[in-house]
Amino acid sequence: MISPKEILKKYWGFSEFRALQQEIITSVLEQRDVIALLPTGGGKSICFQIPAIAKEGVCLVISPLIALMKDQVESLAQKGIKAASIKSGSTQADIITLFDNIKFGGIKFLYISPERLQSFFIQQKIKELNINLIAIDEAHCISEWGHDFRPSYRNIKILRELKPNVSFIALTATANKKVLNDISENLDLKKHQLFKKSFYRENLAYQIFTIEDKLQRLIQIFTKTKTPAIVYVNSRKKTEQVAAFLNANNFKSSFYHGGLSSIEKNVSFQDWMTEKTPIIVATNAFGMGIDKANVGLVVHLDIPSSIENYVQETGRAGRNNIKSFAVLLFNKNDILLFKERIEKTLLSIKEIKEIHKKLYQHFKISLGELIEGPFSFNLLEFCEKYNFSILKVDTALKILSNNGIIEIGSHYNKKSTLHFIVNSRMVLNYLDKNASIKKFTNSILRTYAGLFEQEVHIDEFFIAKKAGITTNRVLSNFQRLQEDNIIEYRAVKNEAELIFLLPREDDYTINRVSKEIKQFISQKKNKSDDLIEFISNKTICRSIQVLNYFDEEQKKKCGICDVCISENRMSTLNLSLKIIELLKINKSLSSSEISQFLLANEKDILIHLRQLLTDDKIKINHQNKYQLNL
Repeated sequence: MISPKEILKKYWGFSEFRALQQEIITSVLEQRDVIALLPTGGGKSICFQIPAIAKEGVCLVISPLIALMKDQVESLAQKGIKAASIKSGSTQADIITLFDNIKFGGIKFLYISPERLQSFFIQQKIKELNINLIAIDEAHCISEWGHDFRPSYRNIKILRELKPNVSFIALTATANKKVLNDISENLDLKKHQLFKKSFYRENLAYQIFTIEDKLQRLIQIFTKTKTPAIVYVNSRKKTEQVAAFLNANNFKSSFYHGGLSSIEKNVSFQDWMTEKTPIIVATNAFGMGIDKANVGLVVHLDIPSSIENYVQETGRAGRNNIKSFAVLLFNKNDILLFKERIEKTLLSIKEIKEIHKKLYQHFKISLGELIEGPFSFNLLEFCEKYNFSILKVDTALKILSNNGIIEIGSHYNKKSTLHFIVNSRMVLNYLDKNASIKKFTNSILRTYAGLFEQEVHIDEFFIAKKAGITTNRVLSNFQRLQEDNIIEYRAVKNEAELIFLLPREDDYTINRVSKEIKQFISQKKNKSDDLIEFISNKTICRSIQVLNYFDEEQKKKCGICDVCISENRMSTLNLSLKIIELLKINKSLSSSEISQFLLANEKDILIHLRQLLTDDKIKINHQNKYQLNL
């Protein structure tokens, strides 16, 4: 058998493993169950890919997102390693062909979603394969206490029955004690080994600032800091806008988001990797497989979705152990928009039941009936037909998908966006000349905040209802405003592929998973509250806050985050004041005497004395001692 180091060198070009990788691989090769908690940049994938390559047979990888599976399959293919996944919309005939290729075509990795795993047909096909390892990626999805909880992950343990002699490796970048226990229990791991790397990053300075003009601050940052960087924003359009702004100010930038073609993504990525464009502006779609050691700066221009995501994204900086910066810029309006967005997406069980029922009615599916194959789904049309909010239907679709009830094609675009591209004065002038659209436009401006600053997610049906007009009229008004260069409007993609995975049973289907749905909604609210608390807390060291969140005890302050720097400035000021007060009582003192009186380090005392001399607040007398400059 070829050794792990030889495989590492042959396919990845590295001669040495990172921390814990070799230990994990050794344990897997010894047929032991493993949980690997490696924060972003720890090289989790290698931990299951190398032992799977070393052994006969195919590795079954459970992964939560179609896009992630696609990226991994492509990444392995580039290395000359055969991998496959069950694509969205695959028919039974497609799946039979795929499994035949796995058995006879030398495929080493099969990527599959946990929802697909629930199919009895797929389970039987898996039984036929020579499985050498089962890898569960993003294993925190198993736990109701973890972010991105996926109830379908709870059923992965069916593989224990299908392949009782195959070892499991569960991998995650973000998990606390509760989540780790949940993973172990739900996967029925046998005397597993836990490999856990600390979340502490001594070289990473978390810095969070309240700022109104974020773009101007961005210019200041890049003027001062010359290093490869990632700027995260929350919309596709914004990636393009911010990159254009930076380029206009002579900072070479590219952009990256999920709507780009594979070729466009690769060009942007390679330009950034080679530092042709040292700055890349991206949505959270930019993350998979990034391994650039000299990233010195990660900036969040928008509030991330959770502390877990924040830690993952900021963790892409400073992998060369050189001091690096994670900067988050926000203002009060960002907080309000974030809270508003969360509130709008929180649904009741009753609302989910109604949307679920109408989906079947929309496609004329009878009770007890299951129709194979994808349906063409128009979100806007559906919402208008049944008087639903787009945001709520979008959330309901995600919940139904996560619970293995439906499957939505990966190209599905969630929400329409609106952005006023001229200032408020120009809008007022325009409306004075176009009275027929004035009432409509003012209604939008009253309904949504931040339309002049950024792209804002909107609900066309809600706008129509509020304005007392049809959705078609809303769309024609948007078209007119866009043609007149007042707004930029990005409509939700009309068509998506929707596949029903269960027969129609209406309320009974939802009742079976109502506990999980309630937990998902509750967790979503709790995670958002935790994030706002973290951003707003300016009294506790950022590193301590992060570590406490992940159940790591840490008392030592990092000394380099915004909170610590602020405290140091205060202590500096206080020490100078103490020196002045001391000299008022003791007319003249040496630096060592001052140090003894104040119980402070003499080096620190000398720094303050020099500053006080510069400020003409003290002077040195003929005895070479310090006294007040009266």
